[in-house]
Amino acid sequence: MVENFKQDARRWIVPGQINTDAPLTFWTILKLLYRYLPLRAMAWFRLGSWLKQRGVPFFPGYIQRRIYRHYGLEIQVGADIGPGLYIAHPIGTVVAPRRIGRNCSIIAAVTIGMRNEWKFPEIGDNVFIGAGARVLGGITVADGAVIGANAVVINDVPTGVTVVGIPARPVRSRETPRATSDEQLRAELTLTS
Repeated sequence: MVENFKQDARRWIVPGQINTDAPLTFWTILKLLYRYLPLRAMAWFRLGSWLKQRGVPFFPGYIQRRIYRHYGLEIQVGADIGPGLYIAHPIGTVVAPRRIGRNCSIIAAVTIGMRNEWKFPEIGDNVFIGAGARVLGGITVADGAVIGANAVVINDVPTGVTVVGIPARPVRSRETPRATSDEQLRAELTLTS
């Protein structure tokens, strides 16, 4: 629990960036907790998950309700969520995954949950989920994927692929080289429109 929370806190040293080498002192953590409401929500989530894993009754449910009431974040206490979770704006965000990997970034008003049946998404490492996105059903979002703002993801997303739209469709892969001139950029934008 403590190590997972330390990785969560490191994401707030420079908000949103992955900084696994940053030294964390007790005073640094206190300062970050004072400054960033979302990090306080993560501290409660990690504590609730730790208590749930140890079979402590009552408190995990109480903590889950507290997170919802105080931070507007509906997160499943005890969910398999790796270290380095960064939720920039927790109000209106729902996080109910089968699993989330390391260093996932969730921006604002995101829903991660079930669709038509009792199946939940599995999200890999280093995934970015933009504001207002919906990731629904028993799908897999692979490592390094980027989900654009307001996208509705109902199909699997391969490694390193950016998806946008309703329903979400791929627009770029990290393996795809970026345009080098204005004309190439215009041509690429025309193809994805």
